[in-house]
Amino acid sequence: MNLRFIVIMMMLVSLCSCGSMNYKIPNNNNKAVAHRGAWKQNNFPENSIASLKHAIELGCAGSEFDVRMTADSVLIINHDAHYNGLLVEDTKYEDLIKFKLSNGEKLPTLKEYLIVGMTNNTTTGLVCEIKPSKDKARGKFIARKVVNLVKDLKATPYLAFYISFDYDILKEITKISQTKTQYLKGSKSPDQVKADGISGIDYHLKVFKEHPEWIKRSKEIGVVLNAWTANTPEDLDWLLSNNFDFITTNEPELLLKKVSFLKLQNY
Repeated sequence: MNLRFIVIMMMLVSLCSCGSMNYKIPNNNNKAVAHRGAWKQNNFPENSIASLKHAIELGCAGSEFDVRMTADSVLIINHDAHYNGLLVEDTKYEDLIKFKLSNGEKLPTLKEYLIVGMTNNTTTGLVCEIKPSKDKARGKFIARKVVNLVKDLKATPYLAFYISFDYDILKEITKISQTKTQYLKGSKSPDQVKADGISGIDYHLKVFKEHPEWIKRSKEIGVVLNAWTANTPEDLDWLLSNNFDFITTNEPELLLKKVSFLKLQNY
């Protein structure tokens, strides 16, 4: 084996190591997590492929979406328990997709959503909310199914974090994945979350205003801070002034402008 061949092989290995397998996003610090995608300004349906693509186009740090499972175990993207009057958990996917989203899109599966989220995306982490199920066992099953699909698609580097109102879902995820997790319900202290292996707290803004000590404590012990859903200039300013790691918003364009302005001020 000659020296030239060895050098070429080393260069190829180096190039491969910089590829998507080791690629972690979000790789920016603009804090903006588009709530159900960036939908509001362009009147896209929430949780649509269009809203995800626009969040990526904007360069948001994250784009949040909601996962449920149908009666025939298909993972879909939908916020409410019902879709077009049909209870998702009790309805087969083929019956749900008879009804289009308002922009003509088909109700997306999680697989379809993840593939889009991995395409031409160098900025925006995927924030996967797993909705609570009708029973704890089913919720844990959904959690495992979601994580396994993410792994099968090699989408783990694109996942910013998993979030849920169901604490047991998050604890189940920590058993099978190193991906970060955030609790949504607002009922547990940063110390308890940390002790249970949950990475962060993503609480409603009013929870943090009622418990400002949780902001300080989270920073002391390395618990990631996120808040939902902040939309007014005043609320966004309050969260920015308290240096939250992420801010979940229906107004990502406004938040991005504010963050850019603050960066300019600090130069």
